[in-house]
Amino acid sequence: AGFGAGLGLALASSAFIGSSFILKKKGLLRLCGRGRARAGQGGHAYLREWLWWAGLLCMGVGEAANFAAYAFAPATLVTPLGALSVLVSAVLSSIFLNEQLNVHGKIGCILSILGSTVMVIHAPQEEEVSSLESMAEKLKDPGFIVFAVCVLVSSLLLIFVAGPRYGQSNVLVYVLVCSAIGSLSVSCVKGLGIALKELFSGKPVLKEPLGWVLLVCLVICISIQINYLNKALDIFNTSVVTPIYYVLFTTAVMMCSAILFKEWQHMVLDNIIGSISGFLTIVSGIFLLHAFRDMPFTPNLLPLFLQPGRADPHRHQSCQHQPLLPSEDKGSQSAEEEEEE
Repeated sequence: AGFGAGLGLALASSAFIGSSFILKKKGLLRLCGRGRARAGQGGHAYLREWLWWAGLLCMGVGEAANFAAYAFAPATLVTPLGALSVLVSAVLSSIFLNEQLNVHGKIGCILSILGSTVMVIHAPQEEEVSSLESMAEKLKDPGFIVFAVCVLVSSLLLIFVAGPRYGQSNVLVYVLVCSAIGSLSVSCVKGLGIALKELFSGKPVLKEPLGWVLLVCLVICISIQINYLNKALDIFNTSVVTPIYYVLFTTAVMMCSAILFKEWQHMVLDNIIGSISGFLTIVSGIFLLHAFRDMPFTPNLLPLFLQPGRADPHRHQSCQHQPLLPSEDKGSQSAEEEEEE
């Protein structure tokens, strides 16, 4: 029951989040023709655009579904299914934003789905955490503390050092901030999901300070993600931002979950190989989805036997059927031409 609920909520979350990128981008594009300060330049005029708010609402619904999915299923089951949001965003971008989705992008979407399926099948099982007390013990682990400090320091460097210099030209700057902070928000979501379960079971969770700390941290993390994701979407193409954000965010969440919940500690070899292979398949699909987005794919690029109207073998002879030596007619013809010259 928990697996089915987590799977259904994760699928719904991908659909809403993928649609939210399109609505937000449409709202940001409408501001370009009005002469207002863009989000990439530090402006906040998008707060008056109803399309942007519709996208934010879709993202809120998707994140709520994602929140519930993390409460029912391990992070390594929910997070890989975020590739479906890339698929939804790519398809809707080609329809509503006139962004090209060629055959490479379609193959990339298929590979992302296949890789997500493989990762779900071989997903590692997380260590059981059923109460806020056990969650507090996990958060005190030295490995997780070191990971959290590294995330915060690197995010501050990206925001205050790399952002002003390279944020307008390098897509990785703002997307790395969203991905790194997002790994911490997943941990907060997991803890709040446990707190809600205890609250519904009648335990005095509201008196526990850890639940309120996790809620405040989640609000801060989500605010930072929304701010820098808006900047990335305003400056760069949606088909570039979405796949890179997925790959980096998934990698960060997998690292955080492995450190915090010890998910990879009791895995057998075939599940380890399957999880890594599934993730690499997703990365390959994401690469195909955006690396060749501007390359036109016409029938002229196909082999001759696949091109329409050129499949007749008598019209195009292959090189292996051509004679190695010129025929006598051709030889005498060339000799006559030399005599005439």
